[in-house]
Amino acid sequence: MHIIDNVNGLLGDDLKAEVQAGSRLRIAASTFSIFAFEALRKELERVEELEFVFTSPSFVAAAATDQLPKERRQFFIPPGSNGESSLYGSQFEIRLRNKLTQRAIARECAEWVRRKVRFRSNRTGAPMQQFAVVDDRVAYQPIQGFTSADLGYERGNAVSNVVTKLDDAPMARQYAALFDQIWNNPTQLEDVTQAVYDHIASVYAENSPARIYFLILYNLFSEFLDDISEDVLPNDRTGYQETQVWQSLYNFQRDAATGIINKLETYNGCILADSVGLGKTFTALAVIKYYELRNKSVLVLAPKKLAENWTNYNANLTTNIFARDRFNYDVLAHTDLSRTRGESLGLRLDRINWGNYDLVVIDESHNFRNADYAEEKESRYQRLMRQVIREGVKTKVLMLSATPVNNRFNDLKNQLQLAYEGESENLSQHLNISTTVEKVFSDAQRVFNEWSKLDPEARTTDRILQMLDFDFFELLDSVTIARSRKHIQAFYDTTEIGTFPQRLPPRSIRKPLSDLPDVPAFNEIFGQLQVLTLAVYTPLAYVFPSRIGKYEDLYNVKGGTARSNIGQLGREQGLKKLMTVNLLKRLESSVEAFRLTLAKIEGAVDNTLIRLKSRTGSLNDLSVDFSGLDLDVDDEDDANVEALSFGEKIKIDLDDIDVESWQRDLWNDRETLRELLDEMRRVTPDHDLKLQTLKRLIEDKAANPLNPPNRKALIFSAFADTAEYLYKQLAPALSDSGLHTALVTGGAHAAKTTLGTGYDFQQVLTLFSPKSKQRHLTMPKATGELDVLIGTDVISEGQNLQDCDYLVNYDIHWNPVRIIQRFGRIDRIGSTNAQIQLVNFWPDISLDEYINLKERVENRMVIADLAGTADDNVLTLEGSDAAFRKEQLRKLQDEVIELEDVRTGVSITDLGLNDFRMDLLGYLKESGDLATAPKGLHAVLPADPSRGLHPGALFALRNVDANENINRGNRLHPHYLVYLDDNGNVIADHTEAKHLLDLIRTGCRPHEEPVTEVTRVFNAATREGAEMGKYSELLTAAIRSMIDVTEERDIDSLFSDGHTTALTQAIAGLDDFELTAFIAIVDTTEGTT
Repeated sequence: MHIIDNVNGLLGDDLKAEVQAGSRLRIAASTFSIFAFEALRKELERVEELEFVFTSPSFVAAAATDQLPKERRQFFIPPGSNGESSLYGSQFEIRLRNKLTQRAIARECAEWVRRKVRFRSNRTGAPMQQFAVVDDRVAYQPIQGFTSADLGYERGNAVSNVVTKLDDAPMARQYAALFDQIWNNPTQLEDVTQAVYDHIASVYAENSPARIYFLILYNLFSEFLDDISEDVLPNDRTGYQETQVWQSLYNFQRDAATGIINKLETYNGCILADSVGLGKTFTALAVIKYYELRNKSVLVLAPKKLAENWTNYNANLTTNIFARDRFNYDVLAHTDLSRTRGESLGLRLDRINWGNYDLVVIDESHNFRNADYAEEKESRYQRLMRQVIREGVKTKVLMLSATPVNNRFNDLKNQLQLAYEGESENLSQHLNISTTVEKVFSDAQRVFNEWSKLDPEARTTDRILQMLDFDFFELLDSVTIARSRKHIQAFYDTTEIGTFPQRLPPRSIRKPLSDLPDVPAFNEIFGQLQVLTLAVYTPLAYVFPSRIGKYEDLYNVKGGTARSNIGQLGREQGLKKLMTVNLLKRLESSVEAFRLTLAKIEGAVDNTLIRLKSRTGSLNDLSVDFSGLDLDVDDEDDANVEALSFGEKIKIDLDDIDVESWQRDLWNDRETLRELLDEMRRVTPDHDLKLQTLKRLIEDKAANPLNPPNRKALIFSAFADTAEYLYKQLAPALSDSGLHTALVTGGAHAAKTTLGTGYDFQQVLTLFSPKSKQRHLTMPKATGELDVLIGTDVISEGQNLQDCDYLVNYDIHWNPVRIIQRFGRIDRIGSTNAQIQLVNFWPDISLDEYINLKERVENRMVIADLAGTADDNVLTLEGSDAAFRKEQLRKLQDEVIELEDVRTGVSITDLGLNDFRMDLLGYLKESGDLATAPKGLHAVLPADPSRGLHPGALFALRNVDANENINRGNRLHPHYLVYLDDNGNVIADHTEAKHLLDLIRTGCRPHEEPVTEVTRVFNAATREGAEMGKYSELLTAAIRSMIDVTEERDIDSLFSDGHTTALTQAIAGLDDFELTAFIAIVDTTEGTT
């Protein structure tokens, strides 16, 4: 009897000496590894037979009640649950596995197992000693397992690995007898030979790329799978999958809905920010229905102009295609949160039980971006937070937004705060982030600021993605779902949905106001507008300085910080700016809209002058009548206008006013206004060049359709007055050409059509786009169809009008986002049109003049400082940003820009990994668990450079010694993805996780079976996996590249603000990584790998 300490003498060497030809070997151990077979291959080939008992249950069908043991997914797999996965090497045989020859070894091992080995497994789970017996001569005990580490050939983690060798025959015989007694006891052991054989064989079977894709996902998202329970996934028993709305969703919308429910259940909040044209409204309706089926109470908050999109589905109307689903949510407008009395959309505001909503859906949630704190009165944001979210029942919040990240990360934070009730600890607990939510955002803001100072060439999206911290992605990924059209097309099989139509280059049209000789041009009119003082709106400016104190107390003249108490003086200045901008916007829109506003202001000036003439002691009721102003729809719903229009009725004593100055300014204004009015009145419709051009365009389009026989056209204007004017002038003329026209301006105004009266808003849209609006269901008797629809921005969002293929912007909106949203009505996935055309009417001046003019006006806009909530002051951004906007407007002349491009800087679309998680869940539901799949498997793909697949290898690795908090630069930590070409150059490194997953998906997902022609090439080149030298070298290069990138980031972090990562990273080298799986990308044309 002597001791083998596995340092001076190795157990493996001792076995080699003892095992002879024809030996009978009996082993009871917790693990068996093919690398142990390889180490003792010569000797094991000579044995007569091997009987092997797994001392803990392995390969035994688990009882139905057993859930997957949680510990299986920790960084170290403790013995007990790892009998199966250790066949391909324990975690201490990583080095051997990273040589990638396991496939060839597995083939030989399986063949040997078939001939000589029987495996049985301890089915009881009761503890059992581990030992080995050679013939009846020698016994070894205790042994840890049967892996190359246990044989002493590799370094293991055992504190000691001392084995006692009993070479005394009688003692050895006792062990042999004990083994035989256990071996022959069917109540304790179960034969698992076939299962082990199949398992080992699976290592050298050819794998389908799709399986490897899911295997990689399974390893990346194992924690997510652990957290997933019945509670946080949609519960099928509610029957939500049978609802009409769920049935009508496309596959990518269903994934989003499932993902939203999962996030709402886990984090209480979610932002859905899919690109324009991907049907966010329907996705949200499916989520609402799910909660309604669980008897939850739902509130939808939408901008006033979009309320109709929502009220259509919760009412029992024929135009409601989901009438059978019996939607039951309440709808209120954003602005209702600023009111406490009155009625809105059929609900009494003073009686609403705000605290009783379980789910709040906020459409266009970017209107809630700024949490500005008022001194006295609450802002909308605060009221929503206090009354709806914090009080009463636990409220979940779903936000729908096309533009959640502007250039202030704070905006995003404020939106997220709605979700987690402003208490960031709640959220941090659920997330794998190393610091607080506030810190994550302030760090992101800092990075963004540094990035925006870079030269334009260096200021790329990739660059900022590299600079941002892992925490930021982790946070975004957990609470947002944001996908672009490009992603949907690449990621989903869109054959049944159809594709996006091809966008033709936009047509830009510039026309003078009129063909009359003496009508001033745009620039001259703007010059005249600059002269206006608009004194009629600013009476307090004329109060003597010595008397102003009296009004300060009365009307809070100085103003506070919040909208509600800007103070009267600020309000007047704001109003003046609003009117100047409104005049300019309306001049740009149409002669008619401009005329109407001029007349309105002139009326107000006249009125004030008459009252001044009669010179009574004081001027009462100096408030502006907002009712007929017809502001741009964006402004109408804007808090600025609200703040200005809710000014108190003020009363000024005439003795306190410098009446002379005021009168003089009013007279001057009246002169200018009258002069302008006279000029504008000469421009009759026949001489209105813009109008005449539009009429010709529509007639030409009808005569020569883009997609025959489609004659439809959609015309947008920012102003109802312009839209009315166009309808009045065009409808009769177009009727003569056989085209039916309609007008939709929303609000209290009824829709008008040349098909007759009595049609409401939804019906008009249905008659215009019968296919997409499913007219056969909602208006089965209607036969007429509309060809031309003229509308304001009430239909610029949330409507699917894809039957149409031609869109005209009669005025260029000052915010490029609005134009993209308008175009999104017809530029949608599944359109039946092959091509679509955008036409933009520009003012008749050069683009630079136009932008400068806008900047001159905008820079004067104090109103922007008053509230700054609307995303509309897009051109006020300083320096580089103003240049960026110019670029946007310039681009709009030649191409249709994506919403993602408009954002200065970071778009959060396509940063999330939600689709991959949903993909994996779907696969596991159908195909069962992947927990026991071997590590180190591979698939072979054909190269396809057009899709980014260049010859080389893509590795999925796991850092085994990883501390979870280490590598904040890698969002998949402790997993790493790296892609190298055949020469070992990095194509994409581990910081580009999303891009790599996209590549793996595009390459692998379609191939449910191995791709035979490339597997043949690969197997020939590697001699069936025996000569993996090339790939081993690539693997080493991959790990080296990660160390380089990590060091580079560390050095950067030493020289930047914030915490350094330099001393916390520890990627030492090859042994730190185990290979999860890899994908060989092979160029078949060369006939080599």
